[in-house]
Amino acid sequence: MLLEEKQVGQKISLSIRGEGMNSRSSMCLGIVVASFFLFLGGCSGKKASEQDSGLGQDPAAMGNAESLESQTTGIMEGRTSGPMLPVYFSFDDSSIRADQQPRIQVNADFLKKEEGVNIRVEGNCDPRGTREYNLALGERRALSAKKYLTNLGVSPDRITTVSFGEEKILLHGQDEMAWAQNRRDDFVIE
Repeated sequence: MLLEEKQVGQKISLSIRGEGMNSRSSMCLGIVVASFFLFLGGCSGKKASEQDSGLGQDPAAMGNAESLESQTTGIMEGRTSGPMLPVYFSFDDSSIRADQQPRIQVNADFLKKEEGVNIRVEGNCDPRGTREYNLALGERRALSAKKYLTNLGVSPDRITTVSFGEEKILLHGQDEMAWAQNRRDDFVIE
């Protein structure tokens, strides 16, 4: 098959020649290729400087300038209420890992400073394992975090626990990155 393109001014002329192609398939292919070139030609109608500077637009249509500063939503990561942080777990484990201890310390410091705040620790799992097993593992994870916070000086009366097991998947996927994000405790202000 041979595709020839000729450009004269703003018009593009295409011809397709091929052995073994009937006229109908040749015509269909020609239409597809011509449409593609017309689309590309239409996309490049404005000069880049006009697009970037907004020339040719009504200044009132631009709207009011907005700040680029992010507004806090009260949620930091996962379903954890800010400024607390979720704690992540290893596969099939409910013990607080050494790399997660600073995160739970942040949560304890916040709770000790904010005496009137009660929280719910929500244990979560990745979707591997049975529903019953994951509910039990999520409960062990939530209780482990509660015990850790209590050992750091937070009253156990201010902490409730719940296990969601695999019911509240945060990141859907079938790879280690997704599974690691789902093996967590969330700390939610009640």
